[in-house]
Amino acid sequence: MGARAVFYFDLGSPYAYLAAERISSVFESAGAESPEWQPILLGGLFRRFGRSSWGLGTEREAGMREVERRAQAYGLPPIRWPDPWPPNGLLAMRVATFAKEIGRTVSFSLAAFRQAFGAGRDLSEPDNVFIAAASSELHPRSLRTAVERDAIKARLREATDRAGDLGVVGVPSVAVGEAVFWGDDRLEEAATAAAR
Repeated sequence: MGARAVFYFDLGSPYAYLAAERISSVFESAGAESPEWQPILLGGLFRRFGRSSWGLGTEREAGMREVERRAQAYGLPPIRWPDPWPPNGLLAMRVATFAKEIGRTVSFSLAAFRQAFGAGRDLSEPDNVFIAAASSELHPRSLRTAVERDAIKARLREATDRAGDLGVVGVPSVAVGEAVFWGDDRLEEAATAAAR
């Protein structure tokens, strides 16, 4: 049996939200073990690979409508876009990194994604991040201390660098062995590969 698949995500990505809502059921249907969830900084990948967010370019409106269509097709609630979007998600991603450290990655990340794209709340606002954290039984006081720790900051940077080294150029991506499947529309392909 090979290494467990890894799901790379950033909480500011609506396509990562679509993948996060489906990934467990897609992998289960394929008979594959659920992947490890790994928070990374999409902005770090953009800098490394000389790219930018489609949310800041001329394809913004078309991309937003496509996300909305996919959410409807997947049976998810209508997308409510946070303002501003894309946000400065550094705090949220540090909290996701801390949540991973204590075994609450999935519960916190789903709650944060739903705050952003289900409720339209801006994850650059600490209160919105802490609401998601509270629903995952993460205490705000311990979070405030944790996200300022150099170890958490370093862990997030290192995870982003490692992902880039593996060939992850964007999110959502799922790595299965040496293969990287980029895009929410490639989950089924990734799950099939992981089941082999």
